Amino acid sequence: MTDPTVRQDAAVENGEMTPDARGAPELVPAEQVTAALGAAADFKDKLLRTLAEMENLRKRTEREVADARQYAIANFSRDVLAVADNMHRALEAIDSELLTSTDTKMKSLVQGVELTERELMKVLERNGVKKFSPHGEKFDPNLHQAMYEMPDSDAAPGSVAQVIQAGYMLGDRVLRPALVAVAKAAPKSSSPSANDNPDPDDE
Repeated sequence: MTDPTVRQDAAVENGEMTPDARGAPELVPAEQVTAALGAAADFKDKLLRTLAEMENLRKRTEREVADARQYAIANFSRDVLAVADNMHRALEAIDSELLTSTDTKMKSLVQGVELTERELMKVLERNGVKKFSPHGEKFDPNLHQAMYEMPDSDAAPGSVAQVIQAGYMLGDRVLRPALVAVAKAAPKSSSPSANDNPDPDDE
């Protein structure tokens, strides 16, 4: 078998091939070029889609991790709120006379409970739990739980007339809705008609 290089050299010598054409590859048909370009475009599209999906997955994972960090203490916080409520009720139940008494032990006890309650609120706030008391605000079923309606001439109908129990937020979520009484329009007193008070001269 003759070496292809020898054949090319012989063709150059015979004038059948130019020296520049020696070793040049065979031309690829246009159909193969078109198919190769189409396949390359498909691979590029798949690569871009995969990169976009990976980026979305990364962002979603970051959000889930952040939510897990922020809201993982939700159940624990609700249990702590029960303790805070009991401390608040205990302070409200103390007679005002005891607060002004000269008994230093009683004063120290009350001050200790107040200090403990304040410190507990600070700990909750440091962990993203914030207390809110919506008195006078418009009733919002996403934040408030209506216990009953009450007539209140000083409050607009549909607003919070009384806060029975304060609510708490954990981040931007409701940890516990506020228990409220909703104001309703006071009944209008009907003015006495002429038939209600007949003129005695008509009898």
